[in-house]
Amino acid sequence: MNVTNLTPLDYWATLVGDDASLPVFEAAASVAQDAYPGLDLDALLLDVDGFAERLRSRLAPDATPLHKLRLLNHFFFGDLHFRANANDYYDPENSYLNRVIERRCGIPISLALVYIEIGRQAGIPLQGVAFPGHYLVKTRINGGEVFIDVFDEGRSLTRGELEARLANHLPDDADPTLALAAHLNSARPRNTLARLLRNLKTIHLRDDEWARLLPVQQRLVALLPQDPTELRDRGLTYARLECPRAAIEDLEGYLRMAPQAADRQAVAERIAELRPEADRLN
Repeated sequence: MNVTNLTPLDYWATLVGDDASLPVFEAAASVAQDAYPGLDLDALLLDVDGFAERLRSRLAPDATPLHKLRLLNHFFFGDLHFRANANDYYDPENSYLNRVIERRCGIPISLALVYIEIGRQAGIPLQGVAFPGHYLVKTRINGGEVFIDVFDEGRSLTRGELEARLANHLPDDADPTLALAAHLNSARPRNTLARLLRNLKTIHLRDDEWARLLPVQQRLVALLPQDPTELRDRGLTYARLECPRAAIEDLEGYLRMAPQAADRQAVAERIAELRPEADRLN
């Protein structure tokens, strides 16, 4: 397939169409095309390949997993100078991997995506963990799992620290000790991409940036075609952008997908409000 003639959304659809072959880093990097239409994705991917090659050249064939992890941390945080952008956490630039790499700073999920890609290419088996509130990275060392906070310079977290973090996201009567295991599974690529996009969605909603929200919603609908709420939210975004026909189409699709939705009446009323606007376009 000739991808050079595809729109960013069509290109996205080719990347996320099949779970078995979904290239999570490339797909995550392509999100930045919405804010940077001239972005050279191939050049960005080659930059990361170069980082991985530099790290790989430093790893002895018989290096232990622990030594490899320590070298990765030294390379990522010491040599490349990646860091947490704690001072401007909700800057959308933190979710665009081209800017994360240029500025050497980001949020937990974007830093983790770059860290994992460099590590994997260098032969270090790393996986993302969609932990509540704070995306993590994990690997296996000496038969056990190690959980890494890339937002805190690659620090390994104890079980007690993980439980304490999880407790902040559970009901008061829930036991984090019992609940922890369910939150330590490897993140599916599709879920990782949805989390990255929903970070941007939250920012654009907060700032009433409907034009910037629309491509994010389009990506979410393509990524999660079975999720009716994303179709609804795209319809509401179209309505805000005074595109009533597209809004009605999405909102009616939402009602078909979720006939028992709690907000069914409110959505039906919104459709009725949009119909005169759509009719005026005839």
